[in-house]
Amino acid sequence: MKYSTLQLREKAVSAYLNSFDVEEISSIYDVHRATVYRWVAKQNSESSLERKRSPGSGRPKKMTENQIKQIIKMILKPASRYGYETDFWTIRRIIQVAKKILNLVISKTTMYEMLYNVNYSYKKPEKRYYEANKMEQEEWIKKEVPKIKKCVRKYRAILYFEDESNISLDAVLGKTWGPIGKKTIHKSTGNRASVTAMSAITDAGGLIFTLHEKRITAVEVIHFLDQMLKHHPRRHIVVVMDKAPPHTAIITKSYIANQKRLHVFYLPSRSPEFNADEKIWNYLKNEEMKSHKATNKDQLKELARKKLTSMSKKPELLRALFKRSEVAEFFC
Repeated sequence: MKYSTLQLREKAVSAYLNSFDVEEISSIYDVHRATVYRWVAKQNSESSLERKRSPGSGRPKKMTENQIKQIIKMILKPASRYGYETDFWTIRRIIQVAKKILNLVISKTTMYEMLYNVNYSYKKPEKRYYEANKMEQEEWIKKEVPKIKKCVRKYRAILYFEDESNISLDAVLGKTWGPIGKKTIHKSTGNRASVTAMSAITDAGGLIFTLHEKRITAVEVIHFLDQMLKHHPRRHIVVVMDKAPPHTAIITKSYIANQKRLHVFYLPSRSPEFNADEKIWNYLKNEEMKSHKATNKDQLKELARKKLTSMSKKPELLRALFKRSEVAEFFC
């Protein structure tokens, strides 16, 4: 059974109240459509979305409130601080450290139940780079974000976040039901091939993209920017992108400087979390193209085109993906 946090339930309800399609909400948050409707019904009846357990007459709690607070404080720190090789917490590790520092002996079931009750879930973390400069990121938020917003207002421009990605024949595998004790097999190609792609997303749910069979250079970046201007022949465009070499090449900057309707801003170094377009690639690879059956580059390119085209026709989905990015609080 998949458990949801209070924050996730609130976001799902908010998306519904903002006229997002229930099918898209259930897909994004990986829950059944009926679950979304149940959460909305609770909200409409002014019931709390927070899960509550009915008081019982069973055994007393095995953990005191103070012990629970100490455990939560503990797992907010990297597990490596407690002698483990990686930073990730598992139930086993939490139990081991709780026994060591709190002299607390707890079963896996009890520990899992406690974490669930305080709205914690077992999740895949988002990647952050060691090389990221926190001060540079804070400076970008303080100085560049206001400039971007001012530019959008001044020219009534369309704001795009742009990014590139590599799409591989080696697909991300999805999960499926199968008999316990027996392997579940999914066949895929052993060939190695990939296509490169560029896309740009707006907060209003717009998506444009292009696919290539070669490494992206400044030439491809300039062509993509030129196509964006042609796509909006009478509008100013504000494009936010990272500092990859093709974006900052002399010929790219020269092209940008000669376009009166094009305004480009750069993200802080090593900060993909500030690029809303990253959510497009994450969703494409982990949802739309999960467990795909393409066996060569041509099939892969055609499938990627088909899936991206389908996504571009779903503004509700794209708006929801944009809102899940870390820049949504500044631009939504």
